[in-house]
Amino acid sequence: MISYTVYIVDDEETVRDGIFMALEGDYHVEAFSSAEAVIKAMASRHPDLILLDIGLPGINGIEALDRIKAIHPETLVIMITAYEDIKTVVTAMKQGAYDYVVKPLHMDALCVTIENALETIRLRKEVQNLQERYITENLPCFIGESHAVQDVMEFVKTVAASPDTPVLVVGETGTGKEWIAGAIHYRSPNFKGPFVPVNCAAIPGELIESELFGYTKGAFTGARSEGKKGVIEKAAGGTLFLDEVGDLSLEAQAKLLRFLEQGEFYRLGDTDRIRVRTRVIGATNKDLTRFMDEGLFRRDLYFRLAVVVVPIPSLNERREDIPLLAKHFVVEFGKKLNKRFTGISPDALEVLRTYPWTGHVRELKNIIERGVLVGKGPKLTSEDLGIEKDKAPFTGRPMDTDIFPPSIPSTGMDLPALRDSFEAFYIRQALNLADGNESKAARLLNMNHHTFRYRKKRLRIV
Repeated sequence: MISYTVYIVDDEETVRDGIFMALEGDYHVEAFSSAEAVIKAMASRHPDLILLDIGLPGINGIEALDRIKAIHPETLVIMITAYEDIKTVVTAMKQGAYDYVVKPLHMDALCVTIENALETIRLRKEVQNLQERYITENLPCFIGESHAVQDVMEFVKTVAASPDTPVLVVGETGTGKEWIAGAIHYRSPNFKGPFVPVNCAAIPGELIESELFGYTKGAFTGARSEGKKGVIEKAAGGTLFLDEVGDLSLEAQAKLLRFLEQGEFYRLGDTDRIRVRTRVIGATNKDLTRFMDEGLFRRDLYFRLAVVVVPIPSLNERREDIPLLAKHFVVEFGKKLNKRFTGISPDALEVLRTYPWTGHVRELKNIIERGVLVGKGPKLTSEDLGIEKDKAPFTGRPMDTDIFPPSIPSTGMDLPALRDSFEAFYIRQALNLADGNESKAARLLNMNHHTFRYRKKRLRIV
């Protein structure tokens, strides 16, 4: 059930009360006696619709309309006027008012006008609800409160707004690159189009072009008699996700570049151009900068594909999220396997916190699934996890223990600031050792080059 919020702004109490009583059963309604009051309220919450009197004392309705649209352009505004002043009404409509009504108000007619207005945003709210449900159900890997996760999800919202801009998602295996690509798709205007994932590393080199671009009858030995659409065509109006894009052959890279630049391609064996509008998201766990230096990846394709780079933090970079992630997976697999688990024991949590995650969130998820499967409950124990005892724990400490970790003073400490300071110290040291070469510095810290650049930029290291 979609709910709507309606604000009434009128300095006449009888008008406010009359509209409020007419609408309160169908919408969430709030009433204000001045433009100043509603503008202040919009600093923290945004209504779907505002009924706004033109002849307000102080800030009048026309000026208020301009400010409301500046705060939240998607809010619909219906102007209320005591007389049909055409010039004023035209000004309001030019500034973005949806419609206007004239006093004395006829409630039946006003309700119809409101229903028509809200119908224009019904589809948008349905899409938002579906998008939020997708994010909630399909992005468990990005449950967490760490700065690293919050930074990524805020960036995803920004990137998603453009439906056509190519994106490159970078991160280690198991960090959730496909989940992030899906989040970008489902938050974008392409939401209703298909999301088509392709693992470039899993397709034999001689077949990758036919998979991407399709082929016509008789294009090659073994081709289907009716031909075949490629994944680019299948992703029309949506998003094409090319996982492990660094594994594409140079010939396939050249054709992909042509599509990114011109929005067109040819099926194998065909001379007719095909035009398709789709967003392309690439992903890699490889250092494409090194690949370019070695002639394995085209520089022009890299710069066309990496218009926006989204670096995904490893699980080792966001250890404070491990308890939340683990508890989520315990609940998920408890339901799936019909096992009653109420939580995780302290010893199991300590094992998970100190374990050196090489497979990242994917590995954590698999370990929790295994633990729930073999465990008896009601809490997941360290024995249930089945983690190798001889695997060295992750301490997060540098070799020089004289500088880290400091003791907590009686007045407390700023842990996020300390972590940033610690990270900045080693990024600067790595850059010095690498003579400013970011790729070499990233390798010294066992970081992906793009993640290194992102962290360097976030910490404002020159």
